[in-house]
Amino acid sequence: NADDGSCVTLIVEGCTDSDYAEFNPSANTDDGSCATLASSCTEVEMDGYTYSVVEIGDQCWFAENLRTTVYADDSSIPEVTNNGIWSTLGTSARCDYDNNAANVATYGRLYNWYAVNNGSGLCPSGWHVPTDGEWTDLEVYITSQGFTGTEGTALKSTTGWSGNGNGTEDFGFSALPGGYRDSSNGSFGYAGTFGVWWSSSPIGGNAWNRYLEYDSPGIDRSSTPS
Repeated sequence: NADDGSCVTLIVEGCTDSDYAEFNPSANTDDGSCATLASSCTEVEMDGYTYSVVEIGDQCWFAENLRTTVYADDSSIPEVTNNGIWSTLGTSARCDYDNNAANVATYGRLYNWYAVNNGSGLCPSGWHVPTDGEWTDLEVYITSQGFTGTEGTALKSTTGWSGNGNGTEDFGFSALPGGYRDSSNGSFGYAGTFGVWWSSSPIGGNAWNRYLEYDSPGIDRSSTPS
């Protein structure tokens, strides 16, 4: 019934470095479990949906495709289902692959260049469609991490690609083959084998993009009619 001073500090083991994702604020003894540097990128909400994000090098990227029906200012992005109208548009538009809403959960939505380039902002506030240079920076970083010639494989999801085309998803980018919609005739194609992502950088009457294919380990660059 009398304390003799023999009480010692309770040892709580864990990661004691707050710079790491495994950090345990209750720990007072480091057990070597600190392994992953905490990301400075935080998930973001838009149009009622919360997007997962990933830090790659010194960049923050969405870890899934955009699916918004509105711009950053909450104005609506028109949905266009008719092939002929899509192919002649000179204004912003969106669609679901094959005009099937069931594809949104997997692939997100497809947008034409006018939506990408709209001043209202296709991405959430504080985010933007990457420039051609930012795509290049991503590729350079992945290459520097030992993936020379297999940068695309490192970005691809480990599931969802046809023909043994799945990737290794080394960076959490989770690239999926969402296909595309042809700007010349409005037709859909290549879901399961091909994925293409806009940049915000125009080139002549076109715009730069990046694409991945099921049978190619790299990242390809091309220009698409705007």
